[in-house]
Amino acid sequence: MTEIILVRHGETEWNLKEVFRGRIDIELNETGLKQAELLAEYLSHLNLEAIYSSPLRRALKTAEMIADAHKLGVEIAPGLIDFNYGEWQGQPHQEVKDKYKELYAKWINSPDQVKIPAGESLNDVRERALDTVNNVAAKYEGTVALVSHRVVNKVLICALLGLDNSHFWNIRQDTCGITTFIYEDGRFILVRHNDTSYLKPIQKAPPSDF
Repeated sequence: MTEIILVRHGETEWNLKEVFRGRIDIELNETGLKQAELLAEYLSHLNLEAIYSSPLRRALKTAEMIADAHKLGVEIAPGLIDFNYGEWQGQPHQEVKDKYKELYAKWINSPDQVKIPAGESLNDVRERALDTVNNVAAKYEGTVALVSHRVVNKVLICALLGLDNSHFWNIRQDTCGITTFIYEDGRFILVRHNDTSYLKPIQKAPPSDF
């Protein structure tokens, strides 16, 4: 049996300001660093075999703080890199809604049918991220943490539950939230979703799904 923990990185200023991040390499803010610290402490009792991370700094720093508590290194996994938002990257949410009205409406109503201009589709994400998860499930029999991003983790959760990408908006994972699956007998089983219980010391108003 393999236990796979899907971790979303800690908060950044662009999460707060609702700016599309994508491949732009934004760092954690002060709250994000504290979230990662609390998460690392929460996971410190586990016997983690490995930690994989997106190459972007917001995920990598989160992964490194978890890894330090386990005296482990971090494996960079290109398949876990954030969704390529193409022309939307670096743009405020409201500006994208105003400038790309039809495409944005389709993104909200039929996300599985959208390919962002100069960017990716959710299916592109699904293929590369699922390859990473399948490789991890085949390689390990213990607990492995994968640190990635909102879109990547939502797509992975859909895939591991056998849902298509049209269910993207039916799933939420907050900053530094964790979702856990076990893999046994050729099946991924969800055992915990969007756990943020360890963030209570810095709990603020409920964040938006951004």
